[in-house]
Amino acid sequence: MPKIAIIDAGNRENWDKFIKSDKSSNFLQSWDFYVFHENRGKKVVRKIAINEEGEIIGAYAGVIETAKRGKHLAIAGGPILDWKNKSLVKKIFEDIKGETSRNHCVFARVRPQLELSDASLALMNNLGLVRAPMYLSVEYAGILDLKKPEEEILAGASQGFRRKLRKAKKNEIVVSTSSDPEEISTFYKIQLETAKRNKFFAFSESFLKKQFEAFAKNDEAKLYIAKTKEGEILAENFMIFYGNEASYHYGVSSDLGTKYSAAPLLHMEAMKDARSRGIERYNLWGIVGLEEKSHRFYGVSEFKRSFGCSELKYTPAHDLVIDKPRYLLTKVIETARKKRRHV
Repeated sequence: MPKIAIIDAGNRENWDKFIKSDKSSNFLQSWDFYVFHENRGKKVVRKIAINEEGEIIGAYAGVIETAKRGKHLAIAGGPILDWKNKSLVKKIFEDIKGETSRNHCVFARVRPQLELSDASLALMNNLGLVRAPMYLSVEYAGILDLKKPEEEILAGASQGFRRKLRKAKKNEIVVSTSSDPEEISTFYKIQLETAKRNKFFAFSESFLKKQFEAFAKNDEAKLYIAKTKEGEILAENFMIFYGNEASYHYGVSSDLGTKYSAAPLLHMEAMKDARSRGIERYNLWGIVGLEEKSHRFYGVSEFKRSFGCSELKYTPAHDLVIDKPRYLLTKVIETARKKRRHV
C-alpha cells in the first residue's frame, strides 16, 4: 500500500493548482477564502495529502468557529480528493478528527463537494459522521452550463426572465465592473435596503469588504454594477471566479432596480466574462425546493429558476463529533434556530 503523508499546506500556488484541477471545486476551498478568514482573526487549518513522490493527492481547508457552547471546525466544500480512494478518504478524515481534537473543538462540520446520493450518505455514515442540524454553505444550487452559447441559455430561460432582460435593455441600463474594495461601501448600503425588503440579516460592511479584498487582489472577484443612464445605481452583484466556476455570491438591488429589472442584465454580463476566462459552470448559488413555500429564500429561488438552470444537490453537512455531551447542546440550539429562521 503506497504511503500517504498529511502535512500543513504552505504554498498558495500549489494549493490552488490542485484545488482547481478538481472540476467540482469552487472558491469554498480556495486559498484566498481562508486568507479572508485569517483577516477576520480566525484560526485556519489547511492540510494536504501527498504520496511517496511528493504529489498532492488530497486537501482540505477549514476555519475554527467559536461559540459559547464550544468551538467547531468548519470545512465547507471539502475535502477535495478522489472519493473512490478508500485509504486516502480514511486517512484524511482521521486527520480531520485529529485537527478537531488538537484545536479543542466539540465537532468538525463537513459539507463535501459530493452530489447527494444514497452512496454519499452511506459514506458519511461509514466514516462515523452524523447529519448536521444546520447547513454549512449551499447544499442545493442552481447551475448553468456555460459551454452552451448565450442564445441557447436564453432559449431555456422563462418568458418572464427574457421579458425582464428586454425591459432592462429598453431602460438603457448601463453595466460596469469594479475590483475596488472601496466600492463595497455602496454595495453594503444597498444590501441594507435589500435585507429589509426580503427580510434577511445583512452582513456587516467589514465582513463584505474583507471578503472582497481577499479575492479581488488576485482577480478572483468583481462587482457588477447596474446604473441608469443618469448614473443612479440600481443593482450590484458580487461575483467570484475560481477554477471552473463563476459564483453568484451576493446580489443587492434598490427598489428602483427591482422595478427596472436590472439584475438579469448583470448576470448576462458576468456569464460573458466567465466564458472569456474559460469557465464552464455558472453557480447561481442557493435555491430551495419547490415545495418549501414558507422558506425565506423561496422567492429568490424562483428568480434563479427563471434562468432555466439545472439543479445540483450536494451531500448535506455532516458532523464528526468529538465531545458528545456538548454536541447535544449544539444540536438542540441549532435545530431551534433553523426552525425559527425558516431555513
